[in-house]
Amino acid sequence: MNIGGGDEYDERARTGEGVPGPYGPEPGRRTGTRTRLPGSEGTGRPPARPGRSMVTVVAVIVLLIAAIAFANQSGGGGDDGGGDKGGGGDGPKAQPTAPSGDKPVKSASGAVPSGFAHSKNGAQSAAANYAVALGGDGMFNRDRRHEIVEALADPGSVDKLQSGFDSDYNEKLNKSIGLDADGKAPSGSTFVNRTIPSGADVKDYSSRTATVAVWCTGLFGLAAEDSTKPVTSNWFTVTFKLRWSEGDWKVVDSKQKNGPTPVNGDSPVSGADEIGDATERFGGFTYAR
Repeated sequence: MNIGGGDEYDERARTGEGVPGPYGPEPGRRTGTRTRLPGSEGTGRPPARPGRSMVTVVAVIVLLIAAIAFANQSGGGGDDGGGDKGGGGDGPKAQPTAPSGDKPVKSASGAVPSGFAHSKNGAQSAAANYAVALGGDGMFNRDRRHEIVEALADPGSVDKLQSGFDSDYNEKLNKSIGLDADGKAPSGSTFVNRTIPSGADVKDYSSRTATVAVWCTGLFGLAAEDSTKPVTSNWFTVTFKLRWSEGDWKVVDSKQKNGPTPVNGDSPVSGADEIGDATERFGGFTYAR
């Protein structure tokens, strides 16, 4: 058997008889190259079909457009509300050390923050900010201390808290630090008492009450060249019992204990002038969980 077709196929190819054309057999025509000029008509052939490469290009473009539209729809919700109070919903989930998305509370400069969310995150935000307020230099001045405690205390616990803090922050303590009776540092010195929350943990929570522990680091001392109480750092945990009262979280009771304390790093110790300047130059934060 001759797979190539033999002499008979060669003769038919020479004369063009019975040789298949592009879309089927065209009996009696000779093969050869045909040139089609633009605008020529009457060839009797159907219009040319698009090749596979053109179909592939179009398909890729369509898929690309669909992918862009899907990305814009899923990622561009434009919700400036900051997510729900528990960090849920369809948006990214808040990690343990990341903000939940709750709107930060608003307060006047120097005032104790207020207006916390009625949620676990809101209770943590309240506890963190109350730790800062109760661990600041304002506590060494009687009038300022009473303003702070009254702003954050539950109405039924104001007297108890005021009495306890008045007992702790007294003239004897001020004198031992080097402050006057009003909590002011001597001329040329800067008194530093600052609390910086590192994290919060909800021990117990209901719609009415919450117990929240706040792990903090603190700065305390008198920044001066001849200070016998130089500024040092320490670590401690403050645990607050809170009650939802008058549309906000309020303090019922608080307790403090040392640690957990990490190993000190090898950063060089700064001089008193640098510490004093940093304290006055770098303001504190309002904390929101």
